Amino acid sequence: MSTDTAARSVQRRVRSVPIHRALPKLAREPAAALAEFAREAGGEVVRLDLGPFRPYLVTHPDHVQQVMRLEWTNYQRVGMFWRPLERLFGHSIMGDGEQWSISRKVLQPLFTTRYIATISEEVSKRIAGRIEEWDRYARDGRSFDATIEMSNILSYIVNRVLFGDKLDREDGERIIPAFDTVAHSLVYRFLMPFMPYSIRVPRDRALLKAVKRIDDVVYPIVRRAMAAPDDSTDVISVLCRSTDENGAPLTVTQIRDALVSVYAASSETTAMVITWVWLLMKEYPQVAARLQAEVDEVVGDGPARPEHLPRLAYTRMVLLETLRLYPSGWLLPRQVMEDAEIGGVRIRRGSTVFICPYATQRLEEFWERPDEFDPERFATGDGDRRHRYSYFPFGGGPHKCLGEHLFYVEAPLVVASILSRFRVAVPTPGPYPTGWAASLRPKQKVDLDVSFAGRDRAGVA
Repeated sequence: MSTDTAARSVQRRVRSVPIHRALPKLAREPAAALAEFAREAGGEVVRLDLGPFRPYLVTHPDHVQQVMRLEWTNYQRVGMFWRPLERLFGHSIMGDGEQWSISRKVLQPLFTTRYIATISEEVSKRIAGRIEEWDRYARDGRSFDATIEMSNILSYIVNRVLFGDKLDREDGERIIPAFDTVAHSLVYRFLMPFMPYSIRVPRDRALLKAVKRIDDVVYPIVRRAMAAPDDSTDVISVLCRSTDENGAPLTVTQIRDALVSVYAASSETTAMVITWVWLLMKEYPQVAARLQAEVDEVVGDGPARPEHLPRLAYTRMVLLETLRLYPSGWLLPRQVMEDAEIGGVRIRRGSTVFICPYATQRLEEFWERPDEFDPERFATGDGDRRHRYSYFPFGGGPHKCLGEHLFYVEAPLVVASILSRFRVAVPTPGPYPTGWAASLRPKQKVDLDVSFAGRDRAGVA
């Protein structure tokens, strides 16, 4: 028996958070509540008493690695917490089993560092063109909704990567509110995972209408692409040319599910991270000043281009630290397929475990001043001293997010292009608590103000 196995075989009684304490805190601010429970337990496994539902909270990096990588086949993305997501994503890379395997095999080559490099120039041009449209806000002195505008920019970029412009801009921006509705509506199913689907819960109807709105846009595009396949390298074209393990072409539903899953992972989540960047810049003006200085030196009047990325080191550090404090995928449930043991705690088959990057990435054992925003944590070489699973904003193991390489191109290009053209201010007063949604986002609406940077563009048409 290995030392690790022997250590884990020493069973202990699991710590529990009683229902009268767990429910109110989770209802008020769930991500912060899970981080609090994890910190109090020193990263040990905790059981949450939520009445008929009693999941285990797993946050220590050793335990996260066990669930997500070493024994991942015993911790599947199935069960009561994944059923609500299936209403939007169907059966693709957001699930498990055969459909996940087929989708992952087809999609992975389209999200490698090498492939993303081939489209990075076009990505940068799209970012620049879309950000120029903010000139009207700067001229008029109008505030705008940060989340909506970030989502619109990312949607415009991802449209090219996924759909090869087969999705027009109007339809692309039409489905953004639908994804937003789904993200908020899923919360009620998460809060009542044991409720039968024959019984309506709040916002069920809104969720189904939003999914239909997405399908009304995506399905016709898929059918047209299948009817006239080409040799383009965008995701929808590749999916239309792909086959399953038996050599049969993918069905229209399989292609739809893959596209919708990747769309959400590549646009909505990145948009939320960049929204958090602006809030953090308001709270940490010294970081904002250094970030602006780097963009001024490297990019100048802009726009940011792929060749600037290697020199935007501090910009990348800011994004890495933002991902530490505010990972979009803040809650990653898994169902235990066979009796297991985590950190000395026996966990029965059918139980649910919660993986929470938001909590793990704030554990004092692994992060000094864990709640403080400090991009210097990610200075060159510092990451070598950290546990691999003390920081996992893109997940880990076989289910690690395909969009990671795209994020590290599109996110710094968006931030640097904005700061090269505008000065950004957040008139919305803080603090900025996290809300109840499928992806981590601010609880309240966040407004942005922009003014021209550098040369005066007030008279430019």
